[in-house]
Amino acid sequence: MTTLLEVADRLYGLPLGDFTPTRDARARELRAEDRALATAVKALRKPATAAWVVNQLVRGETEQVDQLLAVGEALREAQRAMSADELRALTRQRRQVTAAVTTRARAVARGLGVKVTGAVGDQVEATLTAAMVDADCAAAVRSGLLVAPLASTGVGSTDVAAALAAPEALGFAASGREDGPEIDGAAGVEGRHGMHVVPDPDAHLKAVAAADEALSEAEDQLVAATEVEAAAREEVAQLEARGLQLQSELEELRRRLAETESAAEEAEDELADAEETAEEAARVTATATADRDAAQAVRDALEED
Repeated sequence: MTTLLEVADRLYGLPLGDFTPTRDARARELRAEDRALATAVKALRKPATAAWVVNQLVRGETEQVDQLLAVGEALREAQRAMSADELRALTRQRRQVTAAVTTRARAVARGLGVKVTGAVGDQVEATLTAAMVDADCAAAVRSGLLVAPLASTGVGSTDVAAALAAPEALGFAASGREDGPEIDGAAGVEGRHGMHVVPDPDAHLKAVAAADEALSEAEDQLVAATEVEAAAREEVAQLEARGLQLQSELEELRRRLAETESAAEEAEDELADAEETAEEAARVTATATADRDAAQAVRDALEED
């Protein structure tokens, strides 16, 4: 039974100008046997030029693309492992591979009759970079079913659904050019263009220049990152020392508070005792006053007699 991804795999391997008429024709053919599939095929979007170039690169230069994705995976692993030496080496390799594969993508597109403009070339390179720094972007590129270019900084995950022909395309692997069959009698890319890719005579020099530039940039970034790290570590040390000092002061305040609370309790006990003594003295004073007044009265009476 034909699936949407099988049809999409063939469609997105076609020359860009053949996509829409071939898609519509295939949807009409499928309508009699599977109306839902026909509707889904009809809804497949024509890829943007940069996405189409990457899709052709995946099919025509599968080995290079797989190498690029492997370097990206190793780079992400090195970042997780915090291996500075390996990270620097892989960062340089990432830039070199990306530059070289982008150059190759331009050649593939030119061999298929499409001239890649500077803007499209930048989008292709951004898509390949995204595939190296983000696992979901890597899976999206390998599907060969992109409809839009990708971009990712590698921080957090990237939602690639909008850039794919169908949500289920994530995890799909495009057929290689030599294995890609024609679509129901329509001439494939091989028949129309012979898949003859014109080599770029300056490709090696461009790749070396790009690698040199990437190396210089990476070294500058390393110096800046080292300075930031040193400043951050110094601040951490100062804050740790300040934290210890405050902890010591807090413990001293707690000790003094405990002593004050104990003294307050003793004072309360002494106050209670003093109040009780005062009340007893008041009672004695009252009794003595009464006795004195009685004695005075007797004396006064005697004097009158």
